[in-house]
Amino acid sequence: MELPPDLYLAERRRAIAELVQAQGRATVAELRQRFGVSEVTIRADLQALAEQKLLVRTHGGAVATGSNAGELALALRRQRQVKEKSRIGQAGAAQIVDGDAVFLDSSSTSLAIAYHLKQRRFVTVVTNSLEIVHELLDAPAVDVVMVGGALQRETASLVGAYGLEELQSFNLQKGFFGAHGIDATAGLTDVSADEAAVKRPLAALCRQVIAVLDATKWGRVGVASFASLEQLNVIITDAGAPASSVAHMRASGIEVVIV
Repeated sequence: MELPPDLYLAERRRAIAELVQAQGRATVAELRQRFGVSEVTIRADLQALAEQKLLVRTHGGAVATGSNAGELALALRRQRQVKEKSRIGQAGAAQIVDGDAVFLDSSSTSLAIAYHLKQRRFVTVVTNSLEIVHELLDAPAVDVVMVGGALQRETASLVGAYGLEELQSFNLQKGFFGAHGIDATAGLTDVSADEAAVKRPLAALCRQVIAVLDATKWGRVGVASFASLEQLNVIITDAGAPASSVAHMRASGIEVVIV
């Protein structure tokens, strides 16, 4: 797919990272021709992406990182659908009232919710995301509880869901779940079976299960399901969501909030 030469810097770098991840490698000459910019610009792009650990610089180009291609680095995922995720995050935070105990998963959309929670009081956030913990470090009125587990570096999260027994005593009013995709049959799915194994029991613990999904996630199916449509109470998405799918969800009794 040919891309326009006048891409914004952030968009171009995101596209370069995704191309290298998909192909496994790319040369400076190939990227210069594809994006219509100078070799100096491409080299600067590759250096910046290497510093973010989104690829590995080589002589004359770059190769993909050693992470599973299905588990894109969180830093790369955060660069996708930025405006939509910010609006979804704000709408998700609006669902939370003072006194709530909520679960936020390790998705970049849940991270956007955490950003909008900083001024809240008497809210408890349960999460397996190191990024969300870091985001809430300067929010002293928000209590944070971590789900234990083994470190998964690609998503900056803890997987394995150790200590779920202790969480049984929490009244988790709402759980916010991002996903690789949502499908009428498969429900909410993830590309990481380890992440799905954390989300599955947490979704069962929450009184309300709220999916936070940008429009690109509709109709996609990942390797592991973690919540059925019957468990879903609310979907928060953006205006690009397919109208027919939205209508189907609403007909099934699921509230769909479009931002």
